[in-house]
Amino acid sequence: MTSGKQETDERLLVEAAKRDPHCFGQLYELHFHRVYAYVSRRVERREEAEDVTSEVFHHALGAIKSFEWRGGPFSAWLIRIAANAITDRWRRTSRESGYPVSDEITDATGKDIEQCAALSQLVQSLPSDQRRVVLLRFVEQKTIKEIAKEIHKTEGAVKQLQFRALEKLRAQMGGANA
Repeated sequence: MTSGKQETDERLLVEAAKRDPHCFGQLYELHFHRVYAYVSRRVERREEAEDVTSEVFHHALGAIKSFEWRGGPFSAWLIRIAANAITDRWRRTSRESGYPVSDEITDATGKDIEQCAALSQLVQSLPSDQRRVVLLRFVEQKTIKEIAKEIHKTEGAVKQLQFRALEKLRAQMGGANA
């Protein structure tokens, strides 16, 4: 199974980064788009998304030695860092502007992280062609036309792969979003 090999490869990269911070670059390359996509959907400006994403990887590099596997993918840890960074930024901005700070954002973010981690695991279990289309479409936010060109398939084939992948994900999630 491909996702098992990917998990093993990711574990090896994390262990290497724990021993030598120079190895962290591979984890950065592997997860940058996912983290940036998560952040950019939750902040207003592109520059802010870039700043937060930079903060996430800077924090992760500093804390990599304390990272422990807890059943979820490494990306879930990065998303948790991103969620905390967004929350901290929001609170700081709210305090500076005089708006009241609420804990509701923290609760929503926690649920967000759990859903993101679960969905990430489900996406990894998709057949490789469906997984690639989902990642290109929703993480890298490419158009159907761009994906078709990149994977050398027709737009109709890409739409069909996307449809089948989303149907499978809905079924695996128990139809909660159907």
